[in-house]
Parts: sequence; structure tokens; C-alpha cells
Amino acid sequence: MKGNKVARLVLLAQAGFALLWRGAATGGDRRMPTLGVASVESVMEAGNLALLDDEERSVAEVLVALGQEHVLAGWPGAGEEDEGKKRLMRGLVKADKAYVGGLEKYVEKARKLLAESARGDNAFEGLTPSVPEGEVLAYDDNLGAAEEVGFAAAKGLGFVLVAGGLGERLGYEGIKLELPVEGATGVSFIQLYLDYISALSKRVGRELPLAIMTSDDTDEATRKLAGDLPNVEIIKQDKVPALVDASARFAVKGWELSTKPHGHGDVHALLRRSGIARRWLDGRGVTHLFFFQDTNPLVLNTVIASLGVSVSRGFSMNSICIPRRAGEAAGGIARLSSGNGADLVINVEYNQLDPLLQSAGGDLNDESGYSPYPGNANILVLRLDDYVKTIEGPDEGVVDEFVNPKYADENKTKFKKPTRLECMMQDFPKLLTRMVPEALVGFTSFERWVAFSPAKNNLESARDMARKGEPAGSAASAEFDVYRAHARKARQTDEGTRVLGGVENLYGGPRVVLKPSFSIVREDVLSKIRRLEMDKDSTLVVDGANIHIKNLVLKNKAALYLTNTRDDATLVVDGLVLDRDGGLDFDDIPDSEIPKAKPSDRIRGYATTLSPDALKIHVDAPGNFILGADGALKPTTGLGDDDEL
Repeated sequence: MKGNKVARLVLLAQAGFALLWRGAATGGDRRMPTLGVASVESVMEAGNLALLDDEERSVAEVLVALGQEHVLAGWPGAGEEDEGKKRLMRGLVKADKAYVGGLEKYVEKARKLLAESARGDNAFEGLTPSVPEGEVLAYDDNLGAAEEVGFAAAKGLGFVLVAGGLGERLGYEGIKLELPVEGATGVSFIQLYLDYISALSKRVGRELPLAIMTSDDTDEATRKLAGDLPNVEIIKQDKVPALVDASARFAVKGWELSTKPHGHGDVHALLRRSGIARRWLDGRGVTHLFFFQDTNPLVLNTVIASLGVSVSRGFSMNSICIPRRAGEAAGGIARLSSGNGADLVINVEYNQLDPLLQSAGGDLNDESGYSPYPGNANILVLRLDDYVKTIEGPDEGVVDEFVNPKYADENKTKFKKPTRLECMMQDFPKLLTRMVPEALVGFTSFERWVAFSPAKNNLESARDMARKGEPAGSAASAEFDVYRAHARKARQTDEGTRVLGGVENLYGGPRVVLKPSFSIVREDVLSKIRRLEMDKDSTLVVDGANIHIKNLVLKNKAALYLTNTRDDATLVVDGLVLDRDGGLDFDDIPDSEIPKAKPSDRIRGYATTLSPDALKIHVDAPGNFILGADGALKPTTGLGDDDEL
């Protein structure tokens, strides 16, 4: 157990006096359970007490001191359901070890936050909002300059992927990381991220590390997907006890402690506890961490440019953002001033943002057509030295938590269903500014098509959102937004919209996939693709650094796959006009057949097939090769008469 048992119980007693009374939202005092008045012996009969080992006995004493006697009371006598009793106690020991400060700290925080919730306390009371310092990047304007700075610093990058959730909201039973990003290649989300880190590592000349935060729900499957890669470390978060009422009593079902996810804010405490952050700082030459989540494939377009802004601006924390319209249901980044010089730059959730901005004239669009308070995409770049200093401080990386109970009574003492404490990784500035007051916190805003298209909503929700003219946020929209982003990079124009699986307003232009091996930054595409013309139903997939497209036309439904992953070979496409009736096809699945479809099709509402007419070109030998007008791969002496692309 943590620390000396006697000292721990003294702390519990001190906490008990502080928690005896809390003001109720109704204005009167509400008595909380009196702590420390019972003993384990008075709650449990001797035979059951004898079942407990030292760890379990210590946790039982903590429970009684915290007023959680109901967890232990009413047990049948020794010899009856003993395995269930041990299972419950093992769950409690696990929960005690998992939470920084143990169960007593969890209950202390829970009672404080629940009391504030019942009173209706406003966390932003007395704070004045203003627009924080940041950079707004446009792909065809200043993004390239930011990428130039970022690429020079990229050898100091470490990646942190937050992947603790299942795909239930998507209508998928497995883990989201195993889902295909798009049907043109079938690459999974995790493989796309690994391919990007591998390609960038190759470009900067050193192996860049990746840490993945999993949960009980995703850990085993994620480990199988990630394999035994030496640059990948996996850290697992635990759940926290569910609470049944305003006194923070634990929920128990049978012989199981009911637990709930604590939130992705756990990643900071886990990077401290695992030692990863300190090891990467001291031994891996990492200078910045890039935090991202599991199913937003466009996030990879922001890595280098946001790092460049962090370096040039000296940001200790940089939030990646997208434009948001005034009143949009999206959190925004704001500077909050208390008047004493202790400013805080942080995400404010949308339900709190509009009331907060009323004091500053309201949430209004400026001349750009968007609010000056950018929308939070929940992607972070953090400078590692300040990060380590912060998580190794007294808070141990535990970000400030919140509670969101659904009350069942007017006195706000009972809940409709159990709640829990939650935390979000984007609330890190609260810790950072306490430990590093001089730290600069800012944002980098990207165009939405560049940076943000998460797959999170199920098919029915996606259909509904699209009908309203809002982003569908589904597997289908994420797939077609990948095609759109890569097509725009390759200077192909949008061709209206299409409807698939009942989801309206999907991108209607040509399908383009430029793999990380081909392009990391904007300049890669500009230097490797000179003339490309594509009809709206054609498809192009490019995999490999040493591929150059001088002159290529894809007509009708033509699909061309180019692969050259060799360092000792080049491939030039020059003069090919490919006109095919068969290519990459998307076929609606009737609603009655959707339940029978394979899982990745079920969440999209359509199936993807690649015609045998697709032309696949694969370079599998050293040398220089050209793909010309006849569609045949031939050796050549170089790029051609005009080597400069």
C-alpha cells in the first residue's frame, strides 16, 4: 500500500473533519456522512475480516474512514460467496493503487466537486476573456513557412496517441484503431500513424518514439496491432469508482466495484508514472510531444507546421485548432484574466463559452466569417522540458477534474445514474501555469479540410447531421475527407458532392491517397507532382518517396496504384493517359442488409471494391524506371529530358 498506514489514517481523519459539512444548493447546510466514527471490526464480522490480506485490510480501513461502510456491510458469513468477496476487494485495491493519492484522495476531490456542482458554482466567475496569442495558417499561404521551421526541429518529436475508447459510438464493437481509414488502400488507423512516424523518422535520420495510452477495453487488441516495435511504448489507464450520490458513495453491483472511464486527461499522470516523459527527455533527445487521438486521419497534416509555430513562438503548449463560427457547438481557446496577472490560456467548452464571452461583447464572427476564438481540435504540442517539470510537481500530472451528475431530486443529493470524476488532457494549462508561470500557451489554427475530420458518429447520427448541413463526423465522411485533402494537395478541384450510405454532402471529387512515404510536407507534393488531371470518379494512390508525376491523366473510373518504397530506385510517370470503366467502386448497402455487412462497411453504409481494371505498378528492383504512354513500366536513365520537376 502507499505510504505508512498510520500516517495515512491520520490524513483521513484530518480530511474527515474538513468534509463533515457542505453547503447545499438550496441555501441550507447538508450534512455529509461523518467520517472515521466506525471501525472495520464493527462493520465486518470476524470470519470475513480474516479473509482479507494486508492490502485488502488496509483498503477496508480506508473505506470505513471515508464513510463507505456500505461496501463492506451485510456480507454473508465466512464460507459463503468468499470468491465474490475477494473479487470485490481486489477491485478496490486496484482502484486504490491506480488513482494518484488513493481512494481517499478520490473521495475528497469528489465531495468537493459535487458540493460545488450542487451549489451551481461558476468556474469562470470573475475571469475576463480575450483572444489568445496564436497563428492562423492557410495551406496556400503561410503553412509552408511554418513547415520549414518545424521540419528543422522534427528530429526532436515524440508522439503520444490517446486510444482508450471503443468504437461503440461509431456502431463498431472493436477498437477504433483497427478500422480502415479509407477503402482505396484499406490501411488501418494505427498502421497509418505508424507509417507516418516511420516515414518521418527516415527523413530526419532518427527513430521517433510513440506512446499509446490504452484502457482495459483496448489494451490487448492495441498491443496485438502494434506488435513488438521498439519505438512504441504502451501505457494503460484504469477506471475510477462510480459514485451513486452527492456523498460520493461507491456504486457496487453484486461483488463488483462499478467503475467508469476517467477521461483522456489520465495520459499526463501515466507519462509521469511510467517514466516515459523523463526518459524521452534525458535519453531520447525529445524536445516536443505531439498528442493526438485515434480516429482523425487529417491530424497528420498538422504535425510539422504546428511544431514550427511552437518553435518560432516559443510556446510551451500549443493547441491545434480549426475555425469555428460564433455560437457553434465546439469548444474554443480563450485567454482568461483574473486581474492579478495570472492569465490562463485554455479550452472552454461550448456550453460555457457563450456565457463567458457575454462580458466581452459576445461570441461574434469577425471579417473572416469566423469567431476570433478558434475551435479546439484536441490536438496538442507540448515542450517536453516544461512538461516534465510540470508532471513531476506536486500534482503528479493529475489534471484538474470535473463532475457532471444528472440529478434525480431537487436537493441535488441523488443521481439518475452513477457518475464519476472526469479529466481532459486539454486542461493541462492549469497544471503548467502553476509549475511554470512564465510558460507561453497559444494555438495554431488550420483550415478544416487540412486538419479535422474525426470518425466518431454512427451511421444514423451521420445521416441526421449531414441532412442538417453539419459535418457528419462519421467513418464515411472521414474517408472522403481524406480523399479531398490529398486531392487538394495534388491541385485537383472539388467536383461537387455525393451521397453514399444515406450520408449526404460527401466529397464528390477524385480519390487521391498520398501515403506518408510520398509526402510529409506541402513542398513534397509541389516538387513531385507537375501535371495531373483526374476525372471525378478516378483514383490515384502513391506510395514511396522516389516517385515523380510529370504528366498523368486519369479518365472515367481509372484507378492507378504506384508503389516504389525502395531507396535505390526511382519511378517517373510521364505521358500516361489511363481511361478505364472499372476502378474503385462504392456500392450502397440496403438498410435491411446493413446488419449482415462486415463491420467496417456496416458503419459506413456502403461497400468498397477495386476492379481488376485497376493498374498497379510496383517497383521491385533497383534502378530508374518510367511509366509512359503505353502503361508499361520500363527502365530508363533518369527522370527524363527535363529533370527539374
